[in-house]
Amino acid sequence: MKDIVTPIKKEQANGSAVDVQKGIDNHKKAAKHLEEASKHHLQAAKHHEAGNHDKASDSTVKAHGHTCLANECQKEDTKNHAMNC
Repeated sequence: MKDIVTPIKKEQANGSAVDVQKGIDNHKKAAKHLEEASKHHLQAAKHHEAGNHDKASDSTVKAHGHTCLANECQKEDTKNHAMNC
């Protein structure tokens, strides 16, 4: 009796090389925006401590803007993952 050998399938990558690169770029962009948001939040805290509440407000708005941009990158990446499922 012969043994039946079944080939082991290699794990297939989800998406093309272009899709993978888009994902990498989205992650890097999101990370950069989150770093910037963190920087501005820390500046806002320092301004508040120094009593410069107007400057703190400006830093807070900048932090919020970077957070929104990071969220957009994350949404784009999520869409790409959903399309490859």
